[in-house]
Amino acid sequence: MKRIILYTMNHCPHCQAAKRYLEEKKIPFRLCNIKTPAGQKEFSKLNMRGVPVLKIGDQILNGFNIKNFNKLYQD
Repeated sequence: MKRIILYTMNHCPHCQAAKRYLEEKKIPFRLCNIKTPAGQKEFSKLNMRGVPVLKIGDQILNGFNIKNFNKLYQD
């Protein structure tokens, strides 16, 4: 099973949708709030600009799209 990290920040509707989807599907994930110092440091290594970003194993998914997520998660 691939490890998943969901990079989010507060009051982001797309982040909430991604979190809700993972919870509904009972997919384990780690939440990383990029507004915390540790989260900011970790997120900066990805060289991404906006959230949500999902790290699925070694793959990066910028933005949340169910079809794209499932493709990366299943591969």
